[in-house]
Amino acid sequence: MYLLVTGFYAFLSHLDYLYAAVAAYLCGCFNGALFTSRLFFHDDVRTHGSGNAGLTNFYRTYGAKYALGVILFDMGKTVIACLIGGAAFDYLAGDWMLGVLLGGLGCELGHMFPVFFGFKGGKGVLVAAGAILAIQPVLLPFLAIIFLVCLIPTGMVSLGSVTMAALYPVLTIIYGSLQGYTAGDMLVCAIGSGFMSGMVIYMHRANIQRIREGKEYRFGKHNKK
Repeated sequence: MYLLVTGFYAFLSHLDYLYAAVAAYLCGCFNGALFTSRLFFHDDVRTHGSGNAGLTNFYRTYGAKYALGVILFDMGKTVIACLIGGAAFDYLAGDWMLGVLLGGLGCELGHMFPVFFGFKGGKGVLVAAGAILAIQPVLLPFLAIIFLVCLIPTGMVSLGSVTMAALYPVLTIIYGSLQGYTAGDMLVCAIGSGFMSGMVIYMHRANIQRIREGKEYRFGKHNKK
């Protein structure tokens, strides 16, 4: 009986982790581009252009006027998801770093595969940026420079996004080393940033193929036929 009661209590305590994960995922499901296109244009951004519910397709479809709202919405929801994860894990296991990273990953999954919108969402760049803002904001300027170095000469937003994602784990490890992270925190950050980077790159797989073929959209120009 004692073992049964102890096991049931342990099961209930682990449900708190599940609740935090579900909350982070649901935060991600509220997509900024979808929300803004429906609120202000009574439209679905996924019916235009690339069919993606992301900032680039939103900008190309509706212009820059409401794009800032999409940025603030998607980054803001990720910060909230990270704080939920951090608070839950800090309270339950004393591991804030693991919590915020899992909160960010859960939000990214929700953004990419939203249950409310047929599991068809965005590519996760703004969500990743929101997670970085919550965990290691000092890295954002460096990642922005990497993005611009790729974007300005090529005009390809996707190239900047993929390069930025690929270098994010490297910058995370460098930053952690300079900050004197414990081995546990370093491992968590390396794995978490690696997963986040991999998810963003995976969602850009069609863009990567078009880059190889020389057919990728260039900012401000028409696609090649």
